[in-house]
Amino acid sequence: MDLNRATVLGRLTRDPEVRTTTTGKTVASLSVATNRVWTNQSGEKQEFVEYHNCVLWGKIGEIAGQYLSKGRRIYLEGRLQTRDWVGNDGVKRYRTEIIVDNMIMLDGPRGSETANSTHSLANNDDAPPAPEDMGGEIKVEDIPF
Repeated sequence: MDLNRATVLGRLTRDPEVRTTTTGKTVASLSVATNRVWTNQSGEKQEFVEYHNCVLWGKIGEIAGQYLSKGRRIYLEGRLQTRDWVGNDGVKRYRTEIIVDNMIMLDGPRGSETANSTHSLANNDDAPPAPEDMGGEIKVEDIPF
């Protein structure tokens, strides 16, 4: 059995770019930054930031374009997919992306009054109900990882 699953909790590095394909399907592209902080052997604080390219298709892409903006905290689930193409210079290029199928908007932009508002969106009909439909709110500290 194989498993291709990606889970990311971070901040948007830019506003989502939303476009429509020639067949009329909506697709949004966005980038999420996650960081890791640790103390090295000499006691100095170290930090490393990783950037994740994400693609959201259909309704979830439309919603991302409408409600998300740079700086927002977001939780994303999906699968990794690598695509390749040949650039204008003839060099083959690769890009690994997270194809998102579940998104939870965790708060507003930094300094916003809408901080801590939570919305849950799923890209399929079998998704669990949104937190507000279950009578509660999911907090970041309640996520088990």
